[in-house]
Amino acid sequence: MSTSFPVTGNTGNGSVLASRSGFVPTPGSAPRPSRPGQLAPALLDQMAGGNDPGVVNEIAHSSASALLDRVRHSEDPAVVERVLTVVEREGVDDIAELWSSSPADTLPGVLWRLYMLRTWMRTHRDAIARLWRVGEPVATSASAIAGVDQAPTEDDISRLADSILSGAFTGDFAVAMERASAFTDVVALGLRIEAKHLAGRAAELSGGAGGANDADGTGISAETHAGSHAKSHADKAARLMHTAANLFVTAKDFHHAANLWRRGKLE
Repeated sequence: MSTSFPVTGNTGNGSVLASRSGFVPTPGSAPRPSRPGQLAPALLDQMAGGNDPGVVNEIAHSSASALLDRVRHSEDPAVVERVLTVVEREGVDDIAELWSSSPADTLPGVLWRLYMLRTWMRTHRDAIARLWRVGEPVATSASAIAGVDQAPTEDDISRLADSILSGAFTGDFAVAMERASAFTDVVALGLRIEAKHLAGRAAELSGGAGGANDADGTGISAETHAGSHAKSHADKAARLMHTAANLFVTAKDFHHAANLWRRGKLE
């Protein structure tokens, strides 16, 4: 199972990789772009040459602010749909150039993480639904906060992914961040629980081989078989724990962004 979530730190990594193309307003355009989701190839070409990081940072912030403002003031459902599905239409590379390197306590940084959360949830919806069912009983209030059933189907996960991202653009931004935080936290908890089960199984295998030789007629001892399986389980447990740690950080990022938004300090 691959459930790496690419939003820890300042750049993506894991199952969805950040690259270097942009999602930016046309240079010199009005603060509120007329077509949300429109790419600006000329600007991307300029940035590929290595412009001043300060300029890149300024464009990242202005594009995120303009996009959010434009959608919030639009009554056209098609506008919202174009913004929500920009990853499917343009590819993840086309929104990564500026936003993926923005810190988590900035508007472009948290919007990038929201887009990646939606992509990850839809791509791994079956595994994530299962992880939610594992972790949710431990986090008793998470279902109410995230807005998902205690035993969601994979279709429920896809709908929730859309709901969280659209809520950031059309509803209370802080509430959307809290929903994202609660959801990510529970999935991370599910991963940690599964990792502990795998680690326990690895320990059992390591100590229970019995030392019998050529147990299955292949010339390979039962002890060797057990050791191989134990290592496989231990490796999987380590990977799950690593992903869980990344997700816990991301959940904190979303929660912190909600607090900053309410204080008018998420820019």
